[in-house]
Amino acid sequence: QVQLVESGGGSVQAGGSLRLSCAASGFTYSRGNCMGWFRQAPGKEREGVAAIYINGGPTSYTDSAKGRFTISQDNAKNTVYLQMNGLKPEDSAMYYCAGDAFSYGGRCRVTELEYNAWGQGTQVTVSS
Repeated sequence: QVQLVESGGGSVQAGGSLRLSCAASGFTYSRGNCMGWFRQAPGKEREGVAAIYINGGPTSYTDSAKGRFTISQDNAKNTVYLQMNGLKPEDSAMYYCAGDAFSYGGRCRVTELEYNAWGQGTQVTVSS
């Protein structure tokens, strides 16, 4: 059974940092080559944040994440991280880990439809 479990969410003040973790189990971690982070704020559609090509490959970010967020992985732990610095109130959302997506030319897309496995989410709240 495929399982992605997120952790690390919480409440912080603007300018603060959080590190989200996503532990993968129940499937071959590297089968689909790509893992990603997405977020959804109340009343808004889910949007991509970042993606990583498993086993040390390149990373991809959407404009909202560039320069502030960093996606990384620890293959020994089957875990993907999202380090978020300089948080803003508009970053408040439920953050979802996603996996089992194939890469294109060794690069991962931060596109929801590409991913076949999803976690339950972890809430991030940033106050001003």
